[in-house]
Amino acid sequence: MLEVVFYGFDDIDDSLLDFAVIVSRYNDKWIWCKNKDRGAWEIPGGRREAGESILEAAKRELFEETGAVGFDIVAVCAYSVKKELETFGMLFFADVTELVVLPESEIERIDFFHDIPDELSFPLIQPKLMQRVMDAFGK
Repeated sequence: MLEVVFYGFDDIDDSLLDFAVIVSRYNDKWIWCKNKDRGAWEIPGGRREAGESILEAAKRELFEETGAVGFDIVAVCAYSVKKELETFGMLFFADVTELVVLPESEIERIDFFHDIPDELSFPLIQPKLMQRVMDAFGK
């Protein structure tokens, strides 16, 4: 059984936040990334590196996975994914205004959607994260 749980900003100690996930829009469409290894669509995001704030991780991951260089980004909430273990992350929303050529990474390409695409890498998690952002921002 997999469970996604949402928390307030201050409910989870910063040291526990391992992941930054950035639900992103560009020209009124959602940005999704196709991972080379998993072959399916993903919300931009990834693991926090040593010495990074969770916001720095979010900005880095957004650039690395989408090529976004112009954007406004805001934290939405903390979240966890519970399976055998519980992992924590911070969910962000970014309004992207400028994209450059996609940097070399694990991302094959990005595309833009009005809705959640089929063939998700994490189908039990990603729709819940998207819904939380849509509820928060009325998108």
